Amino acid sequence: MFAYVGLRTACFDTPLGTMRLLVDAQGGLLRLDFEQETVHGLTAEQRAGLVPAPELALPVQAQLDDYFAGRRQQFDLPFRLQGTEFQQQVWQALLTIPYGQTWTYGQMADHLGRPKAVRAVGQACGLNPISIIVPCHRVQGANGMLTGFSSGLHRKASLLHFERRVHVSGVGDIQASLPAQLDLF
Repeated sequence: MFAYVGLRTACFDTPLGTMRLLVDAQGGLLRLDFEQETVHGLTAEQRAGLVPAPELALPVQAQLDDYFAGRRQQFDLPFRLQGTEFQQQVWQALLTIPYGQTWTYGQMADHLGRPKAVRAVGQACGLNPISIIVPCHRVQGANGMLTGFSSGLHRKASLLHFERRVHVSGVGDIQASLPAQLDLF
């Protein structure tokens, strides 16, 4: 198990829950995950090797605050995606999905020139290390159903509903997109 020794970390709150970021020595964002209820959550052993650096959260949190207020549709943060060549291709393709729109896993596979790689695309989306900024939440099943989101389908649904509202009306606040009956914390 990789211990993340020496990487810098910070946590901050968002309307969808607390997020943790990991940054490398060059300042590149390596991970941005929801701290709780995700398959990517860090174990105690992994967290033990991290160096707390709360100041790292400031630019990321500022851009996410703008996003959640409906004022930002693209992010301008340095990040380093680490994965296989195919995963890298999928993650780069995710960055091309327009704000407020969705693609299916099949459309993503076609976009990559690998129409039979639908399941592999889904797996790569599930391993996306930088939530929201690399928008894997914009990919859905062929029938329009929400499928697979490592941070929880309730978050995926909230993000998609929010982005569609902002895309159509030009204004938004993530709080209006959160299900009233769902306790996220």
